[in-house]
Amino acid sequence: MKFGFFVPQGWRFDLVGIDPADQWTTMKDLATYADSGSSWESIWVYDHFHTTPVPSEEATHEAWSLMAGLGAVTSRVRLGQMCSCMSYRNPAYLAKVAATTDHISGGRIEMGIGAGWYEHEWRAYGYGFPEARDRLGMLREGVQIFQQAWTTGVSSLDGKYYQVDGAICQPLPIQKGRSGIPLWIAGGGEKVTLKIAAQYADYTNFLGDPETFKAKSDILAAHCESLGRDFSEITRSSNYNVVLGETEAEVADKLAAWKARLLPHLGEDKTAEIIANSSGPGALAGTPEQVVERLKAMEELGMTYAIGYFPDAAYDRSSLELFESQVIPELA
Repeated sequence: MKFGFFVPQGWRFDLVGIDPADQWTTMKDLATYADSGSSWESIWVYDHFHTTPVPSEEATHEAWSLMAGLGAVTSRVRLGQMCSCMSYRNPAYLAKVAATTDHISGGRIEMGIGAGWYEHEWRAYGYGFPEARDRLGMLREGVQIFQQAWTTGVSSLDGKYYQVDGAICQPLPIQKGRSGIPLWIAGGGEKVTLKIAAQYADYTNFLGDPETFKAKSDILAAHCESLGRDFSEITRSSNYNVVLGETEAEVADKLAAWKARLLPHLGEDKTAEIIANSSGPGALAGTPEQVVERLKAMEELGMTYAIGYFPDAAYDRSSLELFESQVIPELA
């Protein structure tokens, strides 16, 4: 199993209390920490402009600016977004951005891509908020543009949503995989998203509780069969909130500290919901032994790449370090 973690960028109120002038240093230091060893395969950011679950004036740093910056200060660890929203940038332009960032990083970019969902953010930035079928149509056309750009150096598409005519993407990415840069199609929509993934993805990413993961995997396999794609070519991944402690009492203390950070910004109800969801079947709150047991069960279902969100990473690396020293060696 491979492992990555999210670098806090503010989107989930995970840089509150840190002076904005110091936030890049916080993110950079976590990235170089991951880069310095061999345990972490990748680091990740979210592609969002406003905090969640409510917009606020707290900082949210932009994903592709971070990709370039993190690519420049690291040398080994791979760099991804979970996930870029197709409609936030013209796909021919985004293909160019990703190719350039692949060069900055020495060939370490992972392209996470999805249809987008955060309505407030869409409308605030003037993108409207198209129906789901249209957002998914944009995703399908955009992925085709990516593949053309990264493998041939030029893209042309007279689509319903995007029209590009000889858009040049030079230099090509350093990476020369099936799509050029590896494609992560994120989301579990059964009729459309997973079908797009079956056709184009190198990786998928959907919910990590056992029941949902198995159901989505079965549907993905069926789409692969109908399209003539080898299901085993696609790596299946999941994201997890991780709160790790040597004892259950320590886990409880860390959850309480997280709650205290969120409470002034989200109020009692939303904060309680986040903490509850982070203690449920699709989360990894527990001791190392408990977390290893849950991940081994997921591995048996075919989940071979786990990406952790450590809510306290900007303030306290103990969960991150404990995961590295006691969880990863049991599964890597």
